[in-house]
Amino acid sequence: MAAATPVKIDSSHLSYEASILFWKLIVNIFFREIRPRGAFNIPRKGPVIFVAAPHNNQFLDPLLLSLQVHRETHRHVQFLTAAKSLNRQFVGLFSRLMGSIPVARAADDAKPGTGRVCLSEEDPCLVIGEGTQFTAEFAPRMQIMLPKTVNYATAEVAEVVSDTQLRIKKEFGGDSGKRTAKVKEKLAELRRDGQVGLEFKILPYVDQQQMYQYVYESLRHGGSIGIFPEGGSHDRTDLLPLKAGVSIMALGAMANDPECHVKIVPVGFSYFHPHRFRSRAVIEFGSALDVPTEFVEMYKQGGVQKREAVSKFLDLIYDGLKTVTVRAPDYDTLMLIQAARRLYKTPAQHLTLGQVVELNRRLLEGYTHFKDEHRIQKLRQDVLKYNRLLRDLGLRDHQVPRAQKANWKTLGLLTYRVGLLIVWTIFALPGTILNGPIFILASILSRQKAKEALAASTVKLKGRDVLATWKVLISLGVAPVLYLLYAFLATLIAIRANATTKWKIMTPLIVFMALPFMNIAALKFGEAGMDVLKSLRPLVVASVPGQQRTLDKLRAMREQLSNEVADVINDFGPKLYEDFNQWRMLPSASAPPSSGTPGLWRRKSSTGAVDAQGLGLIHPMTWIDERLFGWSRSAHRGTSAWAGSFEEPSHTGTPEDSDEEDAGDYDHVIGLVPGHDDHLGSKTRSRNNSYANLQRLRLSSLAQTTGTDVPSAFSPSSPDDDGLQIRTGHRARRESLSDGVPVQRLAAVDRREPFSDATGDLNEEIRQGKNGQPNNIT
Repeated sequence: MAAATPVKIDSSHLSYEASILFWKLIVNIFFREIRPRGAFNIPRKGPVIFVAAPHNNQFLDPLLLSLQVHRETHRHVQFLTAAKSLNRQFVGLFSRLMGSIPVARAADDAKPGTGRVCLSEEDPCLVIGEGTQFTAEFAPRMQIMLPKTVNYATAEVAEVVSDTQLRIKKEFGGDSGKRTAKVKEKLAELRRDGQVGLEFKILPYVDQQQMYQYVYESLRHGGSIGIFPEGGSHDRTDLLPLKAGVSIMALGAMANDPECHVKIVPVGFSYFHPHRFRSRAVIEFGSALDVPTEFVEMYKQGGVQKREAVSKFLDLIYDGLKTVTVRAPDYDTLMLIQAARRLYKTPAQHLTLGQVVELNRRLLEGYTHFKDEHRIQKLRQDVLKYNRLLRDLGLRDHQVPRAQKANWKTLGLLTYRVGLLIVWTIFALPGTILNGPIFILASILSRQKAKEALAASTVKLKGRDVLATWKVLISLGVAPVLYLLYAFLATLIAIRANATTKWKIMTPLIVFMALPFMNIAALKFGEAGMDVLKSLRPLVVASVPGQQRTLDKLRAMREQLSNEVADVINDFGPKLYEDFNQWRMLPSASAPPSSGTPGLWRRKSSTGAVDAQGLGLIHPMTWIDERLFGWSRSAHRGTSAWAGSFEEPSHTGTPEDSDEEDAGDYDHVIGLVPGHDDHLGSKTRSRNNSYANLQRLRLSSLAQTTGTDVPSAFSPSSPDDDGLQIRTGHRARRESLSDGVPVQRLAAVDRREPFSDATGDLNEEIRQGKNGQPNNIT
């Protein structure tokens, strides 16, 4: 079966820009934060292929990528989209408006075959049928697909021998034949149950040449192509094997036109609860890859050389994707790595979402390499035990150092937070009730779609990769209908109330236009209320008699584990990386500064970040928490500690600068313990108190053992690390400003001396030197 000819897709500037504007609004409603990393790697011009993975969020993945590329460069990305998806009414409409390229897939046109099949005992490439019609249903280059019980094993048909025999090109599972054994085991099991053979499906042959020509033409004109080389969406923690299509596109485009210099940009997606409403995402762009000319020459030769070039370049692309993705072998390992990362980050220190992803990646690489070490196994058990205690108490890791009893102030803060929760609930309740049908329908129908997707897939674990997509699509379909219903009901009320004709006409328009704004406001109020609700648990635990001993035990366990994690990293890091001490990543002592102007919608937080919630609808009463309950001279700069004698200001971690993906503006629940290392300096400006001193002790200990200077900055591997190139102490002066221009320290100036007095003599000396006058200055 030939692939459908790619139609002329409307990719005009106007339709694409309108689609981007629409989806930007929708995506910003669904996600609480989307943080790009490495956006400077996006080529501003020239042909480029964006290779993205993992494909964990179905239709939302290409939208997020398109939005970020458009935001940075205003480039239009054309995605390769399954022709089956383009046939869907709503998805197909927006895909065509955004210039998507249809791709026919054989699996989308699969048909049940007649009879049942089994494998020859002597020849694993010979398929024997029982009641089959191979000559009528199959032809060479078509494929035969076995059922889900053997993981949909598929093979290409090489020859149709008869109605009951056909020969496949390779064993099921490829040259390794790794699935052949499983197929034979299943056949033996069926024979014991009295059944003969397996059911099968017929997959047509799909000629993709026209699709490739479409891509080549787009690249030749400097276009941008987007592709998910895994072939389909999934909810696994690791990457699926990559399809060769992306390699063929790049090599083929350059083979057809030597002037077409294609670049490959690997893009990694990292989601924090991707299927949940108001979750967070990080999109990381890796360094652009050039297509090696030797591979292009091998591709031109065809045959074995062509296949080798495609395979080798696909390996390079895979290596590029590994640099921008967090690849855990299973879910439990991923949870362990995230727990270790939280322990390594001392409380109240801040990592941006991008740096959370980077630290996860480095910790995962180290764990994978040293996981069989006894010390690593012991640390794993201790971390899991700590996580179980957290779960039993209902606390989160970042709340442990602050969840301490603070006398009557704890009860005061608890009372205040409960009152604040009631206020937010009242504000959010109308919108929640009005939108209730949307939430219920989206939740029920999306779960049904997830079950359907899971049943039809061999790679999905729970089908969560389709949940977010269907929640968005269902909400977009139900919301207008529901708003029209409310407008109709409001009009009926106006008619029954004998309103004037003017108001009878205006009522449905006002209701239909006002509902979206009211619902967005309710969303923000509800989000603020959820943050308050999450912060209540530590206050309640601290207020219960007898819990103080448990909290003390938990804090001691955390501090011990934090030290052990740091020691393990310090000991094993240099074994994995020769330049570990030079390029290591350490948590910063404050939230990173960010661009932007504070105002109604965005406030300047106590850490100086403008990305914090504003004084408007996004948590409009956070400032009360910071000032009314500050109770110290430093309250104007941020929330003061609740431990009484501690005078240093602390700073509430906001969702934007906290590494806790579900943390809110109210996570500073009780306070910080006065520093037990106060002898190191009682007037420190660090926001971390004893834990900052703990981190300094870690570094000083490492410096003493290694005999090297340990840098305190984040890895400066790219300028996109959100500005966290933090230094401590005095910067070393360079020996020269540039080559041949020496710098010499002449004298020191008294800091109390006025600036004009301190520089006047120097300026006069310079002026006389320029005029050729003798120096009279002593």
